[in-house]
Amino acid sequence: MSIDPENWSKLHGAATHFPIALMLVSAFCDAASLLTAPAEWRRGLRLTALITLVLGALGGNAAVATGLVMTKGQAWGHASMLRHHQFVWPAFALMNGLAAWRIATLRQLVGKPSRLYMILSALAALLISGAGYWGGELLNGG
Repeated sequence: MSIDPENWSKLHGAATHFPIALMLVSAFCDAASLLTAPAEWRRGLRLTALITLVLGALGGNAAVATGLVMTKGQAWGHASMLRHHQFVWPAFALMNGLAAWRIATLRQLVGKPSRLYMILSALAALLISGAGYWGGELLNGG
């Protein structure tokens, strides 16, 4: 049983929104944890950031897989597709790397995130936003 090419596009569209939103929520919660004094609030924000990041990375894998099927394995493309992929690939790598980092350092949930982690998290949020923008441009014929 094969899926109609138009349905791959729908699957890809459905798979992309959650990773974008979850990466943004994760970065926001980690940033908010820097401003939160009570340890229990900080722990809650950091836990929320961890969960949303891991779920976003998992969803990102589904988005990339459906995108590769849609484009018949074309990893770069041209015009808007190239711009989209120039944001997608680093965002995808960062999200998965950050999720692995957070899982590996699970015991540090109460402490503040490191400066390097926060920089990479903000970069991932910017890149995933750019990927979403250029993905929208593809749909709008941009």
